[in-house]
Amino acid sequence: MDADALTPVHLDKVMDGLAMNPALPASMVRRLFAWRRGMGKVAERPDLTEDMIVEIIAIDDHWLLHSLALNDRLPDRFRIRLASHRDGAVRAALVIHAATAPREMLEQLIEDPDRRVREYLARGHHTPSDLRARLAADPDPEIRAALAKHWPQAPEAVRRILLTDPEAKVRAAACSTYYAHLPHPIPPSDLLPALLADPVTRAGAVIHAVLDADTLRWLAADPDSEVRAELARHPDLPPSAREALAVDPALNVRVKVFARPDTPEDMRAQIHASVHELSRSTADPGEDADDETVLQWIRNEFAPTELRILRLGWVTADPLPHIDSPYVGFRASAAASKALPPNAVARLLDDDEEMVRLTMAHTAPHMVDLATAESIERRYRRRNKSTFWWDQEEVLTFPPATLRRFATDPEPRLRSFAPRDPNLPSELAEKLAADPEARVRRAVAPHPNLPLQSLLRLLADSSERVAEAAGASPFLPGEHMEWLLNRAGL
Repeated sequence: MDADALTPVHLDKVMDGLAMNPALPASMVRRLFAWRRGMGKVAERPDLTEDMIVEIIAIDDHWLLHSLALNDRLPDRFRIRLASHRDGAVRAALVIHAATAPREMLEQLIEDPDRRVREYLARGHHTPSDLRARLAADPDPEIRAALAKHWPQAPEAVRRILLTDPEAKVRAAACSTYYAHLPHPIPPSDLLPALLADPVTRAGAVIHAVLDADTLRWLAADPDSEVRAELARHPDLPPSAREALAVDPALNVRVKVFARPDTPEDMRAQIHASVHELSRSTADPGEDADDETVLQWIRNEFAPTELRILRLGWVTADPLPHIDSPYVGFRASAAASKALPPNAVARLLDDDEEMVRLTMAHTAPHMVDLATAESIERRYRRRNKSTFWWDQEEVLTFPPATLRRFATDPEPRLRSFAPRDPNLPSELAEKLAADPEARVRRAVAPHPNLPLQSLLRLLADSSERVAEAAGASPFLPGEHMEWLLNRAGL
């Protein structure tokens, strides 16, 4: 192949791939230290020697050091050394792998002048509890709010500090309807009256309130629909209040009544129909609408989607009555159960709704026969974030014979599975490397049976991700690695 045909269209991405290529010789690794058009990916290699690390630190390039700080194989003494670096972004990157970091490094960073460093420590569940607790007194309210949101199971003394913080945003994060991690905390009972009285913490406190008659009337009349929505979730909600909230003008409130285990089925059906009908007929807020009006409009618009994506623990705990539910969220919740009999699993694997099929397959991949697995993958269409996870992991597996058949399938998704066969014949690999779909070419780029000429063509691919995958192939010969480094001026 001539040099022009090999010339990468996306040299930067090829070099990124080469930087992480496990077969790259040490001498070539060092040459990449001089590459300045990428983000220093070579410093993330797991096989860096101490001499190489010393050399990278001496070069003192921002992106090289940032990548080095992200390297979870970095020896402790170098992490401690980088914790004193003048670049706050480098110090912040060190915290990403706090699970394996030395305590000395974390102690050094807990009062770092760069707020990014402290925020990462506040968010990180691997930050030692005694150090993390110190952030409850951080001078920056954003750090305290991050701590409250990401550490719902903090010791009570810490939570008390956050729940009574002078800043509203911190109190709101400490007593919220949403936390970054489960389980949700239970506020100290003596603080509950103040949390209910405070508009910024009221919604988060409602579920813990004692619903006497006065409290019930007060909360049901609250102008904030999030407060009424949380009231609709309360386990002690009386039937009369449930009926009133089922026709609340805010659709997010109705959704919460819909999701209750004690909601009568006729009421549930009425809510489902009304949410879809009203969300379609709600007029857009005008340009002069205030923030609360716009926010409620957004909540109403989202309500039909919320019905679909509901995941109900009480349904998962007792799934059989719900496998034929008319509601997608109920069937998907049933599909999350690991205790379903084979006939129920089979029905949910063949559900009309993709989210139900995918949830069931993810819950019980060992119960998916080959024909059903192929059907699920053939019918899969990624449309939104709710199904994006399916593309990020290999849930269903196929035998080599099926994978080889996929190599010539009309469906690009299935063709992209073919390289999972480690013994895929070279002629099929070659054909996949010329596939019109980039996802297929990317999948075959690192295959051991891909003919060299096809691999070299992928280095010059029009797709950045394909070119990077080709550069990362451990089967790229040394002389071609050398050629690429020379081409990059290294």
